[in-house]
Amino acid sequence: MESYRTEEEQVEALKRWWDENGRATLVGVVLALGLGFGWQFWQQNQQQAQANASILYQQMLEALANEEGQGEESARELALRIKDEHRGSTYAQFAALHLARIAVFDDELSAAADELRWVLSMADVGGEVHQVAQLRLARVVAAQGDPAGALEMLQGAQTGFAASYAQARGDVLLAENREEEALIAFESAVAALDPGSPVPTTLQEKIDYLSARVSAPVTEENSDLSAVGESADKPDVGGEGDRAENGADSDRAQPSAEEDSTPQPEAES
Repeated sequence: MESYRTEEEQVEALKRWWDENGRATLVGVVLALGLGFGWQFWQQNQQQAQANASILYQQMLEALANEEGQGEESARELALRIKDEHRGSTYAQFAALHLARIAVFDDELSAAADELRWVLSMADVGGEVHQVAQLRLARVVAAQGDPAGALEMLQGAQTGFAASYAQARGDVLLAENREEEALIAFESAVAALDPGSPVPTTLQEKIDYLSARVSAPVTEENSDLSAVGESADKPDVGGEGDRAENGADSDRAQPSAEEDSTPQPEAES
């Protein structure tokens, strides 16, 4: 009889505990399961989104390589789609860099500047993509007739971009006929190269030409800046002016070995 009463008391105690704590325990279990399944679902969604963005980006690159005349428009549409559907991804930032390049080729400098400013708003400050976008934007701003604004953007380059930024400053100063300052900038670009790295041919030509000019009186014979390969009307947004210190392209902030003039994004998890 005593054993029965003890079991009965145990059951009653369990019932009281459940009445007091059972609902909270059940809610906790449900929340834990929900969070676990939700996290797995979110990860799967992110992985699928990155895979889709990667596919679109590769299609965009293929369209840009199309020489049949329809590639540029197709690439533009794909880049806009990447920005719209995958706004927070690195692929969207690189798509915007391509849109800026296309806009420059089409003499749409305002559109190019808008795309580059969008990249700056999305990329990590001080990161490689941010540095590339700022370098290109400075060249576009200079081409729009704001050399002071361009020079301000070209201050404080991070490690790995010092030579490219210095060369861009030299180009802006040279376009303003500030030859002594331009020469200093070009020489600082050479000084920023890694030891043993070759000096880009056009950069050396500018240094040689300006070195002669700043030490000689200006005459009709030596006043033609075309002798140093003066920049064309369209700003350089990823060409010779953006070469990296090791002889590669400093626009290439990508870990991939893919040969494209704009950085190739990493696959994101």
